[in-house]
Parts: sequence; C-alpha cells; structure tokens
Amino acid sequence: MDDGDLVFKALADPIRRLLLDALFERDGRSLGELEAVVNEHVEMTRFGVAKHLRLLESASLVTSRKQGRERLHHLNPVPIQQI
Repeated sequence: MDDGDLVFKALADPIRRLLLDALFERDGRSLGELEAVVNEHVEMTRFGVAKHLRLLESASLVTSRKQGRERLHHLNPVPIQQI
C-alpha cells in the first residue's frame, strides 16, 4: 500500500478525522485529552483511541513525542498537502 492509500484510509474514518480536527485546534495533546474529545461524540475506550492514533501515525498524519510522563501527539499536515 503506498503512502497516498494510507492517508486516504486514515481519513476515511470519522473518528480519525475528529482526532485530526482536535489536533488542528490545539496541537500537542495527550492520549487522555484526545480520549475526552472523542468521548464527547461517541463512547470509546482509551485503547480504541490509541488504535486510531497508531493508524494516523502509520499514515504520517500524526507524530508523537514523549514529554515527561506523557506522550504528546502533533498534527503533521504534509501528507494531506501532498495529495
């Protein structure tokens, strides 16, 4: 699967688009913060949100880095701009 297909697959799910919108509004959010955003719309476990974030990371739409005890997630708009 090429990079464009991964990006389209990642964007196909409304939960993943919601996560990207949340990161667009305020970059550098923890998993707990993103879980709270998702749970405003649908009920989902932390594991489910983490699974969506992993798929977004594999499509290079989200990057994460550890800061202290937390892992902060950041939006990477480059793959969308390349399409």
